[in-house]
Amino acid sequence: MSASIQAPFSQTTTTPLQGHFISFEGTEGVGKTTAIEQLCARLQANGIDYLRTREPGGSPFAERLREILLDPNTAINDDTELLLMFAARCDHMQQVILPALQRGTWVICDRFTDSTVAYQGFGRADGDATVRGKIDTLIEQFVTQLPELTLWLDLPVLEGMARANKRSAADRFEQQATDFFTRVHKGFRTLADEYPKRIQRIDASGSADEVSARIWQKVEEKWDI
Repeated sequence: MSASIQAPFSQTTTTPLQGHFISFEGTEGVGKTTAIEQLCARLQANGIDYLRTREPGGSPFAERLREILLDPNTAINDDTELLLMFAARCDHMQQVILPALQRGTWVICDRFTDSTVAYQGFGRADGDATVRGKIDTLIEQFVTQLPELTLWLDLPVLEGMARANKRSAADRFEQQATDFFTRVHKGFRTLADEYPKRIQRIDASGSADEVSARIWQKVEEKWDI
């Protein structure tokens, strides 16, 4: 079994974290954007200061790497892709996420480390233990704060892809074949089984309001808002 992505590692920050960290995960077309918008609206209605961000990206440097990673014309091997993901994440964490948490702001992030495990570890490598080991090592070395709550929006792969195909031109990841996203979905399911306290499965079927209500219930349960 690969090393745990929740294994202890040294914190590089000295200021106690006052905010809360929530990540959203899922395959393409599950409705993360709408779900995040509705969660942020609920937080605002409850007087909670929040920062909405995304990966890859979130900081000026990471956004430049995002352009490279999502560009269909980018031709790189799997290891290069993985390292660029973590270069973006390291800057994003140091420049954006940790400062926000330290000042008491909630961070709502569209994708984080679980997407790397699912897309690079399973989509690219079908859960290969060596690749998962590389990812786990990078997380342990460079990610000083994991989300406290991860909301996995779960939808059948073909249904999600049908939704995604109605959007704008597909990026480098969205152009992958169905088999790729089937492996990605397997990755998210595997992670949810491994970390049931942190990763909460959200049924992403039904209306946006129904999905939002399911998400808010999980947030209320976690922090008794």
